Amino acid sequence: MNIHTYFDSPLGTVAIQASDDGLTGLWFESQSTVPTHLGQRADDHPILLKTVSELQEYFLGKRRAFSVPVAPNGTQFQRQVWQALRDIPYGKSCSYQDLAIAIGNKKAVRAVGTANSKNPISIIVPCHRVIGKNGTLTGYAGGVERKAWLLQHEAKCNVE
Repeated sequence: MNIHTYFDSPLGTVAIQASDDGLTGLWFESQSTVPTHLGQRADDHPILLKTVSELQEYFLGKRRAFSVPVAPNGTQFQRQVWQALRDIPYGKSCSYQDLAIAIGNKKAVRAVGTANSKNPISIIVPCHRVIGKNGTLTGYAGGVERKAWLLQHEAKCNVE
């Protein structure tokens, strides 16, 4: 059973969805990929509370890695790509080709791009860290302007 809450981020309202197993979705409210039914509203569920707390820390520049459990629905290949996304270091980026190589299938660049575009957990599963091979910002379900903001935020907060 899915439950949800909302979080007002610097980039707009975020819908957060979870099950008892973990976080199942995090979308900017304006995304066309937000499910029509998010489940019951449950602002006090432990996974949702932890997600909101960690997002607040992230946007304040105090969190570089998320510990909230994730439980995205997807194919085995998609989940493999989404796990590889979580291995991209904070403040860094990689290309779709780099990601394909990281999962051990250098010829799967397009499939990796498709799996990346289907990532249901924005920010926490950092698909925004994947850019074009030539360094250009490619598509992002939350909008390329948000992708640019997230990358700039991480670069600014990553100064040691």
